[in-house]
Amino acid sequence: MKPRLDQIKATTTLNLDTLADLPQQRPKPVDPAVDSKPFIPPRVTITFVRIFEAFTIAAAGVAQLAFYPGFAKIASSEFYVAIIGAVVAAFLAAAQHGGLYRLDALLNPLRSVSRLAVIWVVVAGAMGLGVLLLKMGVSLSRGWYVSWVVSGLGWIIVGRYCIAAVVRHFNANGQLNRRAVIVGGGEQADQAVRTLQSSRNTGISILGFFDDRMDGRSPSETQGLQKLGSVEDLLMFVRSTRVDTLIVTIPVSAEDRLLQIFERLWILPVDIKLSAQAQKLRYRPRAYSYIGNLALLDVFDKPLGEWGPLLKAVEDKLIAAVALVLLAPVMAAVALAIKLDSRGPALFKQKRYGFNNELIEVYKFRSMHIDATDAEARKLVSRGDPRVTRVGRIIRKATLDELPQLFNVLKGELSLVGPRPHATKASAAGMLYENAVQGYFARHKVKPGMTGWAQINGWRGETDTEDKIRKRVEHDLHYIENWSLTFDLYILARTPLALLNTENAF
Repeated sequence: MKPRLDQIKATTTLNLDTLADLPQQRPKPVDPAVDSKPFIPPRVTITFVRIFEAFTIAAAGVAQLAFYPGFAKIASSEFYVAIIGAVVAAFLAAAQHGGLYRLDALLNPLRSVSRLAVIWVVVAGAMGLGVLLLKMGVSLSRGWYVSWVVSGLGWIIVGRYCIAAVVRHFNANGQLNRRAVIVGGGEQADQAVRTLQSSRNTGISILGFFDDRMDGRSPSETQGLQKLGSVEDLLMFVRSTRVDTLIVTIPVSAEDRLLQIFERLWILPVDIKLSAQAQKLRYRPRAYSYIGNLALLDVFDKPLGEWGPLLKAVEDKLIAAVALVLLAPVMAAVALAIKLDSRGPALFKQKRYGFNNELIEVYKFRSMHIDATDAEARKLVSRGDPRVTRVGRIIRKATLDELPQLFNVLKGELSLVGPRPHATKASAAGMLYENAVQGYFARHKVKPGMTGWAQINGWRGETDTEDKIRKRVEHDLHYIENWSLTFDLYILARTPLALLNTENAF
């Protein structure tokens, strides 16, 4: 049921002039302490808990192997490793079936410790019985096995309390709860909210609802939730408040209104879901996703998925740290050359659009004369530009002026790969980028990058025509829609070759 992205973009009527000023028009956030913390998907949390628990159980077994005398005379270490691995796998599966990886069980270990102990003893007992039935008992040290079962249970319980402390910390920050708003009011919104409120363990907090209708069809309150404004207000709200999901409750029969809503909202870095509760048309069961008992149709997914942001952050930090160490002599030489060539600091900071239209300060090596620097990039550099210094021409050709942005990557403001961050007043043929390209701000659904799909395909340098910036945005959106870790690594591998093409770099 997902509409094609190109269809939405082709009919977009969004007021980009208004959006251009969003960073300056941001409303006050709902909860600054929560807004600054990213949402951690339950699947990610549970995976880390399982890894920790598997390591804990295995470590208990290995510790007993290290201290229990004479085990090596009974059987090979490979046999014990196989036993430990089998018990760990069986326990994780049984604990999952027993509901021990639900959020409530992780937050309150005291309530689930008896169930955990029963599962552990049953799994360990079944494994021991299996070894005897397979006539491998002679190879197994019963003293080691019993001591592992006892100590392992202690380790698991202690581990559960350690997990609870960490999970409670993230839960207190609101990071384990998905934050959502309802789009649309009236009876449909009322039904959807009632369904959510009557569901258990939804893992979602509804902040309020937005609706363009201001008459009796859409009251100012529904089921205790306040109307926070119109759909246009929602755009600014998501720019200043952490929102993870938009639940659209407008019926499918209102096709024109739905299209207008999606035309405005597809540029936002959130999941957009359409409530199917009031629909008479029914699809196959697997066409729906659910929050609690509320059936939904997925329209747009947040970029990168559940694991993508974490994998991308690890990739960024590791590679950026290594690159800074390796390139430190080059960066020192560039800084010295700049200082010797012209007066002024070696570094230059510029305000640019970051993730979700947030303004960030991007670091660069200064390539212009100090009295000609253009912090807002109102006039882009052209061939033979007199504002550029002698060293500036060299480092811009070789893209060495971008190297300080590795610090932005370590700070988490930039990624190694992503749409290049643009200055706030950058223009193409005299027209601001956001006015030259419909849906321009959709490229800010992910963190901007030091390099990107557009850059390795030749779309870098001067944007003296509208077509050049359109091509960049097309490539940026292609990257966002097709992101993968291997795609990132491919772009990074291609970047040095792309930098050899200096035709548009000056």
